[in-house]
Amino acid sequence: MTYINTGIKQPGIVELLFYKNNTGNALSNLANALLIEKSPLSSGERELIASYVSYLNECEFCHLSHSAAANAHLGDNGKTVSCIIENIETANISEKLKQLLKIAGKVQKSGKLVTSEDIEVAKLNGAIDEEIHDTVLIAAAFCMFNRYVDGLGTIPATKEEYPEMGRRMSKGYKMPPNFLKKFILKLMKRNSDSGAMEHMKNIS
Repeated sequence: MTYINTGIKQPGIVELLFYKNNTGNALSNLANALLIEKSPLSSGERELIASYVSYLNECEFCHLSHSAAANAHLGDNGKTVSCIIENIETANISEKLKQLLKIAGKVQKSGKLVTSEDIEVAKLNGAIDEEIHDTVLIAAAFCMFNRYVDGLGTIPATKEEYPEMGRRMSKGYKMPPNFLKKFILKLMKRNSDSGAMEHMKNIS
């Protein structure tokens, strides 16, 4: 449940996206444009930026769900996400991505912290203008997504749900047509209930 009565019980932002069609569709389309549609950055790299900014914002749901999406794209069982969280400088990623993540980290605090020198260093390490643009926009957008989720008190998923959630997210974020939403919610609830029952069996 969220702080408000949506009439929908789903973890994280899903409940809010299904609650209000016009904003839900707009936010889903934005996420799809940022993370799936054409960009010189791969979807895996963009999910890493989303995951990192969400981690800095202490948004558990967005950090873990987008980490799972990054894992689905990269296929490395979470190693890249873990090394970035531990230390960007020693992470096994390109120097270009390190500089882009540093820019994203500054945007998370304040866009005004980003300097022309930061941009120049990123370019010296191979970043092009569009990659820098997309990095800043993803970082800024995820500050909004994180605050939306946490500001309305949406519950996180259980840890067991994140891998499958990440696989679904890696395929795209666009909302289904309105006539399919009720069916999809029923299906998600059924899957969630069966997953919860399986979890109870495992701990009993």
